[in-house]
Amino acid sequence: MIGLKQSAVNRQAGWGIASAGGGVHNASLQMRVCCRTMLIATAACCAAWPSAPEGRASALECAGVQCFQKAAGTAALHDAAAKSGPRLVCAAVGSCSPVEGAGPGKAVVSTGKQFPALKPFDELMEAFVRDNELPGASLAVAKDGRLVYARGFGYADVEQQQPVQPHSLFRIASISKPFTAVATLQLVEQGRLRLDTPVFDLLPHKPHLAKGASVDPRLGQVTIAHLLRHQGGWDRKETIDPLFHAIEIATVLGKPPPATQDDVIRFMMGWQLDFDPGKRYVYSNLGYCLLGRVIEQVTGRRYGDYMVNDFLKPLGIESMRLGKTLLRDRAEHEVKYYPKGDRLGIAVTGEAIGAKVLWPYGAWSIESFDSFGGWIASAPDLVRFGSAVDRYSQSGILKKKTVEAMIERPAKGHFGNDEEGKPDATHYGCGWSVRPMKNGTTNRWHTGSLSGTSTILVLRHDGLCWAVLFNTNLTADKKKPSSKIDPLVHKAADAVTAWPSHDLFAD
Repeated sequence: MIGLKQSAVNRQAGWGIASAGGGVHNASLQMRVCCRTMLIATAACCAAWPSAPEGRASALECAGVQCFQKAAGTAALHDAAAKSGPRLVCAAVGSCSPVEGAGPGKAVVSTGKQFPALKPFDELMEAFVRDNELPGASLAVAKDGRLVYARGFGYADVEQQQPVQPHSLFRIASISKPFTAVATLQLVEQGRLRLDTPVFDLLPHKPHLAKGASVDPRLGQVTIAHLLRHQGGWDRKETIDPLFHAIEIATVLGKPPPATQDDVIRFMMGWQLDFDPGKRYVYSNLGYCLLGRVIEQVTGRRYGDYMVNDFLKPLGIESMRLGKTLLRDRAEHEVKYYPKGDRLGIAVTGEAIGAKVLWPYGAWSIESFDSFGGWIASAPDLVRFGSAVDRYSQSGILKKKTVEAMIERPAKGHFGNDEEGKPDATHYGCGWSVRPMKNGTTNRWHTGSLSGTSTILVLRHDGLCWAVLFNTNLTADKKKPSSKIDPLVHKAADAVTAWPSHDLFAD
């Protein structure tokens, strides 16, 4: 998942240090403690720098740059932040007060058709939204390819008291990855790619190299399969997740923020890999960003255009689209997002770059997330896709051999094999988390998380498929809603004694 803690401010407690020569070195324990302490104190730092002297405005620069400065002196990202100029300001946004969702004792508004046989889902969702004080949610359930349940709960827009509808659109965050993975596998089936194709042989990007630096020769070993399985060689805990450093990377490249996907790729091609490709599993947004660019190169089309017209429409998915960052660009039928926890970040896009804004509306650029986390969709959209994957022989979305490759356990990587060489209970295939079942079937799923967003899509071994979407990222007890509700949906599904024969997809 992308994850709330993957933001530039909140997630980089273990930054690596970039030297002037472009090499990446693990920070010493002292430097890691320095970074961790400074980054945790971002709010205090920002308050202490209200006028952004010398252009070093944001809490990120205020904290992170000092770490780089102490460790490397002329670190590339330090230089970038120092040059970012007076356009960066550290200013509070006056309209950022918390918005309460439902609470104990409050009735939860709901929409969509009700069916007595599926009452366990109604009871679950109403209680979950109420007891966890969530603004809104949507649940869709399919059985053997038929949409049997699609309802909304709570509010899409709390201020306007607009209820979530079954067709409401939510940011799905990292559930974008299975879509990109399946589209990539279709190109493999068509003979336009191979799983062992070297990725950087396909891309036109030229690396951005610091003076005296050279490209890591291991980049030539990174394959399509490595990217699909998060084995490309990047470890965001050792260095950074570059997709959340839009200001710094843009400034290094001498461009206005935010950094685009192509900017990020060029920048990271100038860094050393953290491990040999294929050696282990480390979740990588960069890897799926690269897959989006591979799709563009192979098809000759923009990623979003190809996905909408050649991938989604043949599945009957009409409303799904790439999201926009700013609230003013909110799509028709899209919910509003209500962040909890660390609610404010530093704007990387919009009119107030460098100012403090709500995380969902400018503290990252969702336009640059496209192939790894940029889609908005309804719960029925996700279930239609999941059912097509689950019933591949009927839908024709993939061939049996490809599906077997998609869910097979990787030979290496802790998410596929534990340290003693024994298989883990779950593993990551090509775009899916996979749990093998005793009868030879599998459960497959993916979650997504961003500030203001929490999502889950499940393909269960018995022909059930469901998606649950939330427009906030934390429950009242500070847990991710998607993770907390996961076992409860299984329990509700098990409580259904007779599944209806209707199909809401036909509506």
